[in-house]
Amino acid sequence: MRILYFLFFLALNYTLRLYFRKVAVVNKPERFSSTIYVSNHAASFMDPLLLAAFNRAIVFFMTRSDVFTAFTRPIFWMAHMLPIYRQRDGVNTKTKNQEVFRKSSEILLRKRSLLIFGEGVTDDVFIRRLKPLKKGAIRIGFTALESCNWEQDIYLATIACNYSNPAQFRSDVVIRNSKKILLNEFRTEFESNPNKIIQELTVRLEGMLKNDLIHVNDVESAEFTEQMMLIKRKGMPMFEENTAPILQRWDYANNLVEDFNDNPEKYAALRASFKDYFDGLKARNIDDQKLYDATHNKIGFGAFLSQLLLLPIALFGAIHCGLFYFGIKRYVEAKFKRPVFWGSTKLVMMILILGNLNLLLFFLLPQYIGMWFTIGYFLLIPFSGLVFHNGLTFWKRVTTNRKIRSMNVSDIIKERLTLNEKITNLTNSDLMP
Repeated sequence: MRILYFLFFLALNYTLRLYFRKVAVVNKPERFSSTIYVSNHAASFMDPLLLAAFNRAIVFFMTRSDVFTAFTRPIFWMAHMLPIYRQRDGVNTKTKNQEVFRKSSEILLRKRSLLIFGEGVTDDVFIRRLKPLKKGAIRIGFTALESCNWEQDIYLATIACNYSNPAQFRSDVVIRNSKKILLNEFRTEFESNPNKIIQELTVRLEGMLKNDLIHVNDVESAEFTEQMMLIKRKGMPMFEENTAPILQRWDYANNLVEDFNDNPEKYAALRASFKDYFDGLKARNIDDQKLYDATHNKIGFGAFLSQLLLLPIALFGAIHCGLFYFGIKRYVEAKFKRPVFWGSTKLVMMILILGNLNLLLFFLLPQYIGMWFTIGYFLLIPFSGLVFHNGLTFWKRVTTNRKIRSMNVSDIIKERLTLNEKITNLTNSDLMP
């Protein structure tokens, strides 16, 4: 494990446990193996950060070549990143990738693993779907086998990242690992018709990923299926009151989407009603989450008391994190036009900027409070940032709830109840208890 990968592993394990509220990993892989992991690419930079921190396997990442420069190349090397060249990069991809394939073979034959984001691109806005996979992962595997005369076992496996919303702080994620495929078993097929077996294995990997992903077949229907989960207050979207186990939420979302994929005509009559309801919310400048929260989730005295008790820590977080975060937020959202990049870029910038600035504490504080208190002080900073964020969210929620309750929303509440009942009738007793 190279030094920067190790440092990121330590930093991300702490910060990502604060960023995500719940993380569930199904079928964790072993730490070392000659495996090519193929993952979906739902959330841009967040995907490699998440998998490096939580999925146990130590991997080398295949990363698009245009981000490698004379300055970043040695940094990326220390972070286990290898360039992969695409036709859109304007280079001789065949020649360039031959060298990449050679290095990849060396990694696999040292019983290390590769992680490839098989879709190659990320949607501009997070959508629950799998795009067609590229064939490069399987080609790399067969290249490694040929280089060792098929004497070492090389495996393929998939990793499915299921986010509630990767750009939303304190959201949830389910990582599902597939069983492995032993690539050596396909030697006869490869030697007789390599293109055919590569295509067949690519289709097989797509099927494995779709089994572990909440995947909407029709991209135009992704918003509608998400809206159904919002109305039911079940599934993968984030809800204020949702305390159900994350894997149970994944099951509900997956069952709902599979039912929709199999029977889209069953839901056709609902779509116009949903459009009217959500257009009505937009006209009032509110959303379904806020409407439901204001009318169903009472903020009790205990919540106000806890905010007052946590105020000193929140102020500590405002000084050490909040002042920097607002500047970073403004910069990222101005420079990155694709929202899918926002959450992960803000997180990395916070780690790099605040991490380095706050490291100065180790040179200043030990002489006054001792090294152990300095370490505690340093570790308190990310937690205090979380408390500060939660405090801001709480008071925004209080203000929004009062605003909505002052409005006449009885008609749209009634409309929402009707939609809820229609979904219940359509989905066979809610699909899940």
